Amino acid sequence: MTLDAKLLDDMKARRAKLLAGGGEDKIAARHKKGLWTARERLAALFQEHTFQESGAHAQHSCRFFGMEKKDLPGDGVVVGTGYVDGRLVAAFSQDFTVAAGSLGKIHAKKIVSVMQSAAKLGAPLVAFKDSGGARIQEGVDALSGYGEVFFHNVLLSGVVPQIAVICGPCAGGAAYSPALMDFIIMTKSNAFMFITGPEVIKSVTGKAVTMDEVGSADMHSSVSGNVHFVADDEAHAVDLVRRLLSYLPANNAEDPPHRPSSTIALVEDPRLNEIIPSESSRPMDVRGVIGCLVDDGEFLEVHANFAGNIIVGFARIEGMVVGVIANQSTVRAGTLDIDSSDKGARFIRTCNAFNIPLVTLVDIPGFMPGIEQERGGIIRHGAKMLFAYASATVPKITVIMRKAYGGSYLAMCSQEMGADVVFAWPTAEIAVMGAEGAINVLYSKELKAAEDPKAKAMELAAAYRAEFASPYVSARNGYITDVIDPATTRSLVALSLHKLLSKRELRPPKKHGNIPL
Repeated sequence: MTLDAKLLDDMKARRAKLLAGGGEDKIAARHKKGLWTARERLAALFQEHTFQESGAHAQHSCRFFGMEKKDLPGDGVVVGTGYVDGRLVAAFSQDFTVAAGSLGKIHAKKIVSVMQSAAKLGAPLVAFKDSGGARIQEGVDALSGYGEVFFHNVLLSGVVPQIAVICGPCAGGAAYSPALMDFIIMTKSNAFMFITGPEVIKSVTGKAVTMDEVGSADMHSSVSGNVHFVADDEAHAVDLVRRLLSYLPANNAEDPPHRPSSTIALVEDPRLNEIIPSESSRPMDVRGVIGCLVDDGEFLEVHANFAGNIIVGFARIEGMVVGVIANQSTVRAGTLDIDSSDKGARFIRTCNAFNIPLVTLVDIPGFMPGIEQERGGIIRHGAKMLFAYASATVPKITVIMRKAYGGSYLAMCSQEMGADVVFAWPTAEIAVMGAEGAINVLYSKELKAAEDPKAKAMELAAAYRAEFASPYVSARNGYITDVIDPATTRSLVALSLHKLLSKRELRPPKKHGNIPL
């Protein structure tokens, strides 16, 4: 007995209809705008022939507002699993050619099913967001669907990496799902993300705004801080997903994909000595330091356009994956302010969740002063850095390059905040405050009586640095591990990392700490 050919033909026809999504005309219209289809995005991400779709034939059962007459292939979303560079990944891709990728009960059910698969398989989740929002015809069922998705975003948080790619509209409640994920990538054009659009804002407030002002990739990457990466186009977005995954473990029970060198030789890099300015008051571009420390100078910077006074990102040092946090003194003198504290704390917690060692490069004169910062809650936001570092149990290596003053010294992972190794360059200054400020407080009377107050201040400041701010003072008191030649930093950090990969640190049992949000 052979299989009825009609059944095979019917199956192929149904499959072809699914692959066509909203039809050739809608697909052609998207291509004209430079947009990919939902399936093209998945095909670009996964290795050929490895993607297996699930729930392909699932579809709405709504019988209201004319929906009973509508055929929505796949209910506007494609979900499944496949391999990316040999590693299992779960994904879903919303199909704007089918009912504008709107979310209804079955659409949400499909997304939740692949999220549950990601949890069971211990696989990262990648989400291509391109949707007109809630399917109005389905009413509260659509809201319930969003709630299920949000709930599972939170269940997956800290368990498997979650990466959202915004490559079309992402409006209203839909924007909260990517906000609950670990990383957001957004394309420069054709993509918008907002809670309330220009029309609603104008009707409620009377203020006319553009779509770019409220929802563009440029705004979200540089002003709101919602977006971590801006992609030139969809191909670039997929490349960023792959690069991100190359640094992340599949789940929180695994180590990141380290490729440690079998031997680590003590090699000096004179470029590091040349980077340091002769005067401590002059800014130093920390990107030059990072470039010398990491393998082949390759550094995947996260949040590159936001809060530039702190730099964060992923790299490898002698093959070992690390998260780098560095003060950038060329921007706001490298001070910590509200935005940079949020940016740094979030990155630290992401690395800790996925077992990624932290390397901190310190050059910080303090927290940003000003009434705006105080009224904006710098105490609360700055405390996030303290909380994030103190609660992190991954290997933590700190290099104090130059300034490390006051509470900001502690906020950049000092020994007291749990650093396993603290190196200091001879140029390091570790003190309650800068020498000039300290002299004005401690020797105000002497300066007033001096024949040349400026010269006297410089003399006293030099003495203060030598007696109180020198790295050797901290080393003598056991606060730092060693004072090192900057040229040896890469080798010594690599050796320390290699030894710390087996680190295990237990904390008191509790539900979770109460971070100052």
